[in-house]
Amino acid sequence: MTFKDLNISEPILKALLNKKYEIPTPIQEKAIPVALSGQDLLGIAQTGTGKTAAFAIPIIQHLSQLPFNDRKREIKALIITPTRELAIQIDESFADYAGFTQLRHTVIFGGVSQKAQVDALRRGTDILIATPGRLLDLINQRYISLNHISHFVLDEADRMLDMGFIHDIKRLLPMLPAKKQTLFFSATMPSAIDSLARSILHKPVKVEVTPVASVVDTIEQHLYFVEKQQKSDLLISLLKEDLDKSVLVFSRTKHGADKIARTLTRKGIDCEAIHGNKTQGARQRALTNFKSGATRVIVATDIAARGIDIADLKMVINYDLPDVAETYVHRIGRTGRAGNTGTALSFCSQDERLMVRDIQRLTGRTLKSTMIRN
Repeated sequence: MTFKDLNISEPILKALLNKKYEIPTPIQEKAIPVALSGQDLLGIAQTGTGKTAAFAIPIIQHLSQLPFNDRKREIKALIITPTRELAIQIDESFADYAGFTQLRHTVIFGGVSQKAQVDALRRGTDILIATPGRLLDLINQRYISLNHISHFVLDEADRMLDMGFIHDIKRLLPMLPAKKQTLFFSATMPSAIDSLARSILHKPVKVEVTPVASVVDTIEQHLYFVEKQQKSDLLISLLKEDLDKSVLVFSRTKHGADKIARTLTRKGIDCEAIHGNKTQGARQRALTNFKSGATRVIVATDIAARGIDIADLKMVINYDLPDVAETYVHRIGRTGRAGNTGTALSFCSQDERLMVRDIQRLTGRTLKSTMIRN
């Protein structure tokens, strides 16, 4: 199947071909026809499966087919996402897909001055991508009206829950028009997210791809049993073995990410850290350097890493194992995307061994392991 088979309009097809996108991913193949039909949708899909296009393309098609002369620059589509990096990434995708239409899209997020964002809103926009906090701030300041929303997307709903944004989402929902299309995406469906989905979706079509354990199938995974004080030496050794690979290293804490980055830099390895205490400008510069290859290694906390989307990232290293097994799957899913293979290496100290049990139970596989001795 190609995108043309999905009844996508010519301007969007032209934009897709211009970016060398020809064959839809499974979530796109299943979700785009549902969204184009105007039905509400419940999408269960991991980051990296192509779900942004699954909601962006139908929204662009619906809005671009409205009579342009009759259309005011009022916000008609609202996409809410948990992090600044992911909001920027979604905005970039809208730029890719809407390039041959007259639609305007704007992204807003916290951590930076609101002036440029307010100026863009005053010029008028059709599609707004937002993080919850900044969205509520600008609504309260009367810079944003949600009265004309016809399309509403809640992206990465389970991450909204993890980051404490569900209360903000519940504050926003009554501000939206009752009549609208809602597209709801989540990688997992804990009870709180299932309840939220039931409350805002009307007769939704459920679309599910890559169950949480199957995302790891294209990824070679290896586990190193190593004491905490040996982790940095092991990391340096592994990075010096693969000098041509871009590597994403996960730290459980912000302090840990900074410490790892300093250690690698002292050893002559180009490296930057990103986490919530970094300014938005610093995080964006680090991501730009990483994506361009100027920086080979980036050390990130889980939340900061949500915006890292590199099509052919070769390796992920879990310097610290996560507290939740599903986070392990989210992490290693940054590699092995779009049919590419990838490698995930995990370091496990004595106090992390229970986490390995949970990970193996979730993924249904025993990790190949190596014991590192003094």
